[in-house]
Amino acid sequence: MNLNKIFILGRLTADPQLRTTPSGQSVASFAVATNRVWTDKSGSRKESAEYHNVVAWGKQAEIASQFLTKGSMVLVEGRLQTRSWADRQGQQRKTTEVICERLQLGPRPGGGGTPRQSSSSSAPDSQPLPTEEVPVINIEEGKEEIQPEDLPF
Repeated sequence: MNLNKIFILGRLTADPQLRTTPSGQSVASFAVATNRVWTDKSGSRKESAEYHNVVAWGKQAEIASQFLTKGSMVLVEGRLQTRSWADRQGQQRKTTEVICERLQLGPRPGGGGTPRQSSSSSAPDSQPLPTEEVPVINIEEGKEEIQPEDLPF
């Protein structure tokens, strides 16, 4: 049995780039940053970030381009795919990407629920909405095991 499935929950590092193939199909690419926080043996808090390149096709590419912006939280379900090509100097290059099969939008930075507009005009009287806090779950090494009754759902 084989399985190639990945779930990424993180924030966009830049606005999605929407393109169209010669056959007319939409494709969007964007990067998602995920982080990990832990306490090392000496008790100091450590943090590291990973960056994942994501490619979405068709309607999902259009939705990503319309609704996602830098800093947006997104859940991507997909599969890993490695592709290779020759660069301008003739060197072989490889990259591994997440091919998006399902996309779920998270809370928007700034609290807005409307799609991104192509023009940057906004009403002068409008007040920015507060951003929604996203809880951070820290699982520290050496702590007791999580019990089912501790879960909030």
